[in-house]
Amino acid sequence: MSESPVRSNTRERTQNEKVNEETSEQETEQQDVCPECSGNVATDTEHGETVCKDCGLVIEEDSIDRGPEWRAFDSAERDRKSRVGAPTTNMMHDKGLSTNIGWQNKDAYGRSLSSEQRQKMQRLRTWNERFRTRDSKERNLKQALGEIDRMASALGLPQNVRETASVIYRRALGDDLLPGRSIEGVATAALYASARMAGSPRSLDEMAVVSRVDKMELTRTYRYIVRELNLEVQPADPEQYLPRFVSDLDLTDETERRARELIERARRAGLLSGKSPVGLAAAAVYAAALLTNDKVTQSEVSDVANISEVTIRNRYKELLEADDVPA
Repeated sequence: MSESPVRSNTRERTQNEKVNEETSEQETEQQDVCPECSGNVATDTEHGETVCKDCGLVIEEDSIDRGPEWRAFDSAERDRKSRVGAPTTNMMHDKGLSTNIGWQNKDAYGRSLSSEQRQKMQRLRTWNERFRTRDSKERNLKQALGEIDRMASALGLPQNVRETASVIYRRALGDDLLPGRSIEGVATAALYASARMAGSPRSLDEMAVVSRVDKMELTRTYRYIVRELNLEVQPADPEQYLPRFVSDLDLTDETERRARELIERARRAGLLSGKSPVGLAAAAVYAAALLTNDKVTQSEVSDVANISEVTIRNRYKELLEADDVPA
């Protein structure tokens, strides 16, 4: 009488499982034994290597350590050092610790929600927004940080400038410096100070273009914030504007190097004090372009630097005189 197919398949699976177990056991034994001298094998977690204790043969190297880089000696310390989720950021009023509910009315599989579920999600979004901004200070901070991010994006400022501006605004809000001043004005002043502190300055005219306040209010608020918070803001250096101007005008590296030389010689001659650094930088770029035969007009430089052509003509003649080159 022939054997049933079910029993035959079961017997084959059992034999395959035994073979797999024997193979895995042999591999484990091979890992625990040196293939050269059959000595004992040890794992060096510090260097990520598996070596033989007897002959020193390196069997495996560059092993991956999947554990944390820190050590903990009790559960409380382990919970305190554990890091889960995205890093906190000062660019959000709650530092990114709250929950965001997406605006798409779809589930995890991409299917559209029913009308009842959409209404439920809308109610959840409303209550979530209310919980995220419980008082007037949080609403103030949320609006100001949004303004800082908008202006920084329009001006092409990096992330570190935005973070510093957020910290400056938080300090101003904590020291109660906002009464009598607009949120947009303090946010613009914080961003302007942050850009100067980070070595990526922008002119007052450029800030006024993207801001919702005028230049007069910006300068007044900026001086007040710097004075009250004791910010250490160094005077802007004309050389800090050169890379941006040269890049926007699509000029060569030789022109930028020559412009730096002109500014350095003008500094030694004492021509920089009392003059706008933006105007000096624009004039240096125009003068250097003339000396290196880079084709650029005063009008193009004026549009990039957002200053008048008269200022460029006056300053570039002074720079050329300091460089002992006839204008």
